[in-house]
Amino acid sequence: MTLAMDPSTVKRGLSAHAAIGLIGGALLYLVCLTGTVLVLYEEWQRFEQPDAPEMSEISPAAVQRAVEAVIAREDEPTTHLYVHMPVDGLPRTTITTDTQALHVDAEGSIVLPEENAWSEFLYGLHYTLNLPTLVGISIVGLLGAMMIALAVTGVIAHPKIFRDAFRLRSRNKGGVALADWHNRLSVWTLPFTLAIALTGAIIGLATLAAYGIATASYGGDVEAVYAPLFGDEPEADPAPSTMPNAVAALTYMSANYPDVEVTYAILHDPGTAGQHMQMVGTHDRRLIFGEYYNFTADGAFTGTAGLANGALGQQAAASIYNLHFGNYGGLTVKIAYIVLGLALTAVCATGTFIWLGKRRRRGIHEPRLRAAWHAVVWAAPGALALTLLIRIAVGNEAPFTAIFWVAFLLTVALAAMRASEPAPDARPD
Repeated sequence: MTLAMDPSTVKRGLSAHAAIGLIGGALLYLVCLTGTVLVLYEEWQRFEQPDAPEMSEISPAAVQRAVEAVIAREDEPTTHLYVHMPVDGLPRTTITTDTQALHVDAEGSIVLPEENAWSEFLYGLHYTLNLPTLVGISIVGLLGAMMIALAVTGVIAHPKIFRDAFRLRSRNKGGVALADWHNRLSVWTLPFTLAIALTGAIIGLATLAAYGIATASYGGDVEAVYAPLFGDEPEADPAPSTMPNAVAALTYMSANYPDVEVTYAILHDPGTAGQHMQMVGTHDRRLIFGEYYNFTADGAFTGTAGLANGALGQQAAASIYNLHFGNYGGLTVKIAYIVLGLALTAVCATGTFIWLGKRRRRGIHEPRLRAAWHAVVWAAPGALALTLLIRIAVGNEAPFTAIFWVAFLLTVALAAMRASEPAPDARPD
């Protein structure tokens, strides 16, 4: 059975299909671009707030004073309190609760609120596209899977791609030069692309899977799903109690794990009878983001979660984040991630240009889609730069998410609306 359709309807359907593909490509390009910029996440925080106190280390006693001072400012009990310890990349001590984030000095005195709204906007843009967490991270996870598929099928579709890894043709007839650059960059970045795409897909889709498993088998308790990997959390007891002894826990870490750098001290339900503590410590020459060292409220060590030496699955899960974000190896690794990230971003941009060029050479003229893609490629970094300029000029309270998306989408829409059908003898790309 053949369904008869008006040719104009078919043409509109094809255009709609292409537009949907363009949206997917635009999101993939945006995720690659923001991921490259996000490699300097710690540096952006220091740039945003250069007057925050910095130090190479802080004493356990100073941490205790700071914790007690912050808790005293809380109107309601906080479920978690995080002490960011000074590290090489971000030599600051910052305490974050459910309601506030404050910088403290080396003596443990509160100095000023943390103001890194632009860095957090950038993180949210890459991690969830500024959408609600579960929706956004699932979309980004799917984009990671899409990137894997594109990389694998690209290699399959070009059997000579590795043989011609360093062959570049200067002529641009039919978009040959652009295709060569696209293929060469794809080869040079292939291991990086697969690593980034796989870890991104795992991070995003694992979150979606965890919510599904929790809903089906654990009564919606997501923490129970993650417990076999990252450890279980004791049952809460809201009865009032004295402050936890962070001094004892930090002193124990220094005495018994001198080669482990404590990056975070986490106080669970501080000031309650169910409180306990965790010290997150990094290990040299390991990809894991850290190991959880567990302590009672009075500072007695109760064991580790096993991320450093537990089951291989645990160690692999703990290594995904650093491998994806480049949080290992210092500045050298960051520079490598930036260079490779820019190349991957260029692959995303040129891939769509090549696709549009092929359609045009087949007689499918889509000036609005072409104009929209040009706008995507240039409006995304432009809108990011705009938000950063506004951060410098206006301050931490500017609505960066709204500014970025309005500027980005408006630019793309205006470019598409202003595009016109080319003349019949116009030269193809």
